[in-house]
Amino acid sequence: MKFVLLILLVVAARAETLHYAINWPSGLSLGEATLTSSGIAASSGPNNFAGHWSFDLAIDASLPGFALRDHYKSSAGAGLCSEQLDKTTMHGKHQSEERIVFDQHNSTVTRESVNGGGKSQISVSTCSRDALAFLQFARSELAQGRIAPEQDVIFGGSYQVRLQYTGAQTVNVGERQIATDHMLATIKGPASDITVEIYFARDAARTPVLAKVPVELGTFTVELSR
Repeated sequence: MKFVLLILLVVAARAETLHYAINWPSGLSLGEATLTSSGIAASSGPNNFAGHWSFDLAIDASLPGFALRDHYKSSAGAGLCSEQLDKTTMHGKHQSEERIVFDQHNSTVTRESVNGGGKSQISVSTCSRDALAFLQFARSELAQGRIAPEQDVIFGGSYQVRLQYTGAQTVNVGERQIATDHMLATIKGPASDITVEIYFARDAARTPVLAKVPVELGTFTVELSR
């Protein structure tokens, strides 16, 4: 569930916890995800968000006899430029832990296994972002009537992400009808090339309320539950 998946125009504190249901293509429940964001932002110009941000994504989509639990913790600074991403994954018997450190001054990212595995470094663009920081950045841009520009997003490896706005659309989320902005996110990586549909509520925060993720077994949905 790799692709499972802010707006402050004055200086203010913000904390947000979003709960999602992950469903099979048939509609049956596969699991759940919780996305937490907190921080302080100050917008004094385009893309100028001062302060420190923390993001946390926990996914539990376990099957009978097969544990699938992922946990991601991210921190970002001014401009929502990433500082660090910690990844802990459990897929069946395979477990891994790694830390990704962003050196924005030298435009590099260092990826290292916490359990004594390999270590690697890649060059990145100015103000590089991990997936969680990029999601918040995309929301802030959308709230200001802009689409986040195409960029490389770090989520272990480097993924080229391009967003395309397709228009307003009303969708059913649970028992509610919600007015949304519909986006297509094209994600290309070393071994992936998919297009995810994301529906952002037309509220001040541009809350992501629904995503459709195509995989080999079909299209899974990630739906805001509360």
